[in-house]
Amino acid sequence: METNETQKKDIFDRIMSLPVLNIFEPFYKKHKEGLLYLFFGGLAFFLSIFLFWFMDTVMHLNEVVNNTIDWIICVAFQFFTNRTWVFDGKVDSTKDFVKQAGSFTAGRLFTLVVEDLIIYIFITLMGFPKMPVKLAATFVVIALNYVISKLIVFKKKD
Repeated sequence: METNETQKKDIFDRIMSLPVLNIFEPFYKKHKEGLLYLFFGGLAFFLSIFLFWFMDTVMHLNEVVNNTIDWIICVAFQFFTNRTWVFDGKVDSTKDFVKQAGSFTAGRLFTLVVEDLIIYIFITLMGFPKMPVKLAATFVVIALNYVISKLIVFKKKD
């Protein structure tokens, strides 16, 4: 088995070892998981907001339908980035991969329901402005998704 020192560096490890950026390397190594979750979560956040805006403004979709389509696209992006770079979710078999993908999707389905309820209540029923509600709902979902991913989906085996 390889030690941490001999494992192949991923692209983020290589970037952090570049001149100038290497001053941040100790902080990065200590907080890598959280920093990468924030980075990819940020990308997913902007993708989600853009898709929501696009499907609302250009396609004129109902906000709950819009959010659900947005969710499908973003969950695929999040699964592959989270398992590859954030939580090191490598598995040894197809069965384990399917189990991991299933638990990831189940956790995200839970947060989709939470987000759709927030959007339905505050936009559809109460008439609040769409983008502020979408932003607030997204922040709630980000926190829930991290907890689900960390404690259930990509939990380290002892």
